[in-house]
Amino acid sequence: MAKTQRIPLAMLHSTDSVPCVRRRCADARKRMRVASFFIAVATGVLSFISCSADQEHMAAAINESDSLAFMTATGVSTLISDSGVIRYKLVAEDWQIHNTTVPATWKFLHGFFMERFDQNMHADLYVQADTAYLHKQSVWELRGRVVVKNLEGTLFLTQELFWNMDEHRMWNHMPMDIYMPDRELHGTEFRSNEQMTDYFVQNSYGAFPASDTESDVPTPPEMPDSVR
Repeated sequence: MAKTQRIPLAMLHSTDSVPCVRRRCADARKRMRVASFFIAVATGVLSFISCSADQEHMAAAINESDSLAFMTATGVSTLISDSGVIRYKLVAEDWQIHNTTVPATWKFLHGFFMERFDQNMHADLYVQADTAYLHKQSVWELRGRVVVKNLEGTLFLTQELFWNMDEHRMWNHMPMDIYMPDRELHGTEFRSNEQMTDYFVQNSYGAFPASDTESDVPTPPEMPDSVR
């Protein structure tokens, strides 16, 4: 009859293997914590990239009062009256009215021509510019190739001209070229009445008929016969 080998109970509960098991468990928990940390970091990075890719970079909202015209017209040719009397004729490629801006402004951005009429409906002033603005319906700002012709036929050429219709005056801060039928004048800091007949320019120079300059030269006195 075979003998059954008995294993001592102390060997089954040996304490020598406990430290190994505990170390393996600790190592496993540490690896789990490290893996969880990297997973959390990776998830955060992916979420940030995803949000950044989906986010739309929007500019600040445009204030429509500053950018959109209340009225826009093209191919303009119209008459404007003052106190029931027709005073102006406007011709322009386009006409924009901005009545909510400060100040309220009319804009003629692609060419501008105007005739002004006297009480008898005779044109006494012609104005042409590349661009024109009318502020508060009283102050004209003309830009670009500005050409003005008055009733006397004098031409005024400049790149800038302001006209205050309430104060009845015109001015600019840029060079002004003035061409009259028999002479020409050039200068800066132009000032004038709105008829462009009484004007002043600084740093002026020009070309005048020889008769005008000769009349200013004093005639030498006649020598007496004894000296001859």
